Order: sequence, then structure tokens, then C-alpha cells
Amino acid sequence: MKGSEMVKQMLKIGCRKVREGSNHEIWYSPVTNREFPFPRHYNQELGTGIENKLRKDSGLK
Repeated sequence: MKGSEMVKQMLKIGCRKVREGSNHEIWYSPVTNREFPFPRHYNQELGTGIENKLRKDSGLK
């Protein structure tokens, strides 16, 4: 899955970008009530481990 596709799914459940970090964006999820880093590689395929971690942190899984 590409980063841009993951962002679309996260926006649907109410996640929002909080701030820009040096290498990552920091997002907030109202589902899990926590902040998590998101890599800036929107056009690249996310690795399986990164995708699973983002799903867990955002509340998609």
C-alpha cells in the first residue's frame, strides 16, 4: 500500500496531522487517543511492518 492510500484511510476515521517533524509527520488518532509518526514517503510503497504499525497506531486494525 502506498503512503497516500494510508493517509486517505486515516482521514476517514478522523486522524489528523498535528505537526511536521524533522523526518516524519506527527499524526493524532481520536480512535486510540495518541500521537504517532508517519513517514513522508507518500508515493512509495510502505513496508509490511510499517504498514501494520501505522494501522495499529491509527486504530485501523
